[in-house]
Amino acid sequence: MKIHYLLLHAYGTGGTIRTVLTQAGWMAAAGHEVEIVTAVRRRTRPGFAFPEGVKVRTLVDQRAGVRPPQLQARVLRRLRGHVVPRGEPAAGYFTPEVEAAVAAWLRGLTGGILVTTRPALNLLAARHASGLVRMIAQEHMNLASHRPAVQKAIRRGYRRFDAVTVLTETDRSHYETVMPGARIIRIPNAVHPMEREPADHASTSVIAAGRLVPQKGFDLLIPAFVKATENRPDWRLRLYGTGPKQAELVTLAEPAASRVALMGRTGAFHQELAASSLYVLSSRFEGLPMVMIEAMAHGLPVVAFDCPTGPGEVITHDVDGVLVPPQDVEALARAIAELIDDEPRRRRLGAQAVRTVRAYSKGVVAPMWLELFNDLQTARRGADRRSLS
Repeated sequence: MKIHYLLLHAYGTGGTIRTVLTQAGWMAAAGHEVEIVTAVRRRTRPGFAFPEGVKVRTLVDQRAGVRPPQLQARVLRRLRGHVVPRGEPAAGYFTPEVEAAVAAWLRGLTGGILVTTRPALNLLAARHASGLVRMIAQEHMNLASHRPAVQKAIRRGYRRFDAVTVLTETDRSHYETVMPGARIIRIPNAVHPMEREPADHASTSVIAAGRLVPQKGFDLLIPAFVKATENRPDWRLRLYGTGPKQAELVTLAEPAASRVALMGRTGAFHQELAASSLYVLSSRFEGLPMVMIEAMAHGLPVVAFDCPTGPGEVITHDVDGVLVPPQDVEALARAIAELIDDEPRRRRLGAQAVRTVRAYSKGVVAPMWLELFNDLQTARRGADRRSLS
């Protein structure tokens, strides 16, 4: 079976990239012919190692000194602003040159299965992919989090796909409501490997991670942590990640610089999780927060805003973590303080967290993808036989 994964920037970092590379590695290890296609390339070295046995193709190389593709003016005029809506967070990447390069590649596909991985790429595939390939639209964010223009384009464009995969049951229900009759399938992202170094519940370290963007709510987490540790000066918050809000967050953390540190990137994040006692998820919205699930695999208790969607799909309150009302800084501060003061509770929640995330193991998730791929291939062969009869 030939499988094409189309990513925006396979050389970058982020949960979607890591998840797709993991899936591609599974399929290559299972004997399939797998290709990762990146719409753009802006780095020489990838943020994550590419899986063994997987081919990687770049459509538009935007590294300094690399000559961009030469496209005919009539092609650019036809495609300019034509597919990717402005409300898509990555819309800025999709210059006419990038849209045209992606469209040309999609039109040239002659078979196999195409997996596209964000609304912009999904919509381009819906418009331009040849009729010779089976198509799956992967959604890594919940439907309600998309802007109205993007939701409108999704409702119209996603009907061309053979299947749309979402991360949670809540999102599956939302898609089925706005796209009746479409094939909507819940397949969560997976933690791989599951065997992790146990967290240090005696540590005085709290950890959080993600892109430094408004979605992740670190502007809410920092004041909540500062309030929670007013009388607990030995505790520290280590916040991993980079992004456009870094300067603002550094300023916000300055009054408590001895307790709050923005750590940037690390190549040893799992060791940092294991050295911590508590993970906090402060997002305003999510798809399925993989870094939270990875923390739980280490046996870390999690305090999370019960935001749409994700945390409440994974965590059972006071069983394997703690949920607090969305964007409620006071409630987040109280929950952090309560767990700081209760090491036995941290250990109890963490032990159950390890059991909970077994549902997100490779052994559970990989067969879901294989079943879907095989089903689409079988359907294609049946259609081909009917066309010849």
